[in-house]
Amino acid sequence: MTMDEKNNKTQTVIPNPWDSLKRFTGARIALGRCGASLPTGELLRFRLAHARAKDAVYTALDYERLKTDMERITGTDALLLDSRAHDRAEYLKRPDLGRRLSEESAALLASRAPGAAYDIAPVISEGLSAIAIERNLRPFLELFCPELRRAGLSAAPACLVRQGRVAVADEVGSLFGARIAVILIGERPGLSSPDSMGIYLTFGPRPGTTDERRNCISNVRPEGMSYEAGVSKLMYLITQSLRLGLSGIALKDEQPIGGELQGDSHALGGGE
Repeated sequence: MTMDEKNNKTQTVIPNPWDSLKRFTGARIALGRCGASLPTGELLRFRLAHARAKDAVYTALDYERLKTDMERITGTDALLLDSRAHDRAEYLKRPDLGRRLSEESAALLASRAPGAAYDIAPVISEGLSAIAIERNLRPFLELFCPELRRAGLSAAPACLVRQGRVAVADEVGSLFGARIAVILIGERPGLSSPDSMGIYLTFGPRPGTTDERRNCISNVRPEGMSYEAGVSKLMYLITQSLRLGLSGIALKDEQPIGGELQGDSHALGGGE
């Protein structure tokens, strides 16, 4: 028996030999073992991460306060709308209802946008993580809105859609006559990332648009893609989309990769 094997026999927790790789990722790797099981500390951390992921799904977003903040940041009115999902339980069981506006919200939007034509229709929804929007939306828009104005692009009033899915932005963008719809939405929470915000861009939005026509910037949060990198990527995609008149798999992301980029940007082939 080697000296290491003798030492391990006296240890309650046997460390994993790849333990040093943990400093490169927040993923659950190299957890070690206690006999044939996980160490108690790792098991408790797993349960905590699972509880945080459930909280992200079921926490209610304060839309009234968010609307006030959006009006302050954008300098224009914001609209509070609803999808066809009446509550959280229905939203989770019927994704199709979250992809369309309620009849009342669609009528409200139509009355506010006769003959309107904008470059961008910004849409916001809690999606599957209210925590992601609560933590990341404001600092992101504080950087994004000035860049949009500097580029000389017009934006429709921000629409906050309760119980919305990604595709609900298609209907909003269509009613506003917008060239591009951009939705900022809470992503499906992971065990190490319950607060990731996703951004989806669609050129020529119309109800029934399929996912291959969208571009996605994912994992926008301080521990993932920084707000600065996310704004840079979104402005690049918007500029190229307007120049070429397309989005999704037809729009290639050829922006040079910066050193601070840690998230992911790609054409969406099968979103939520």
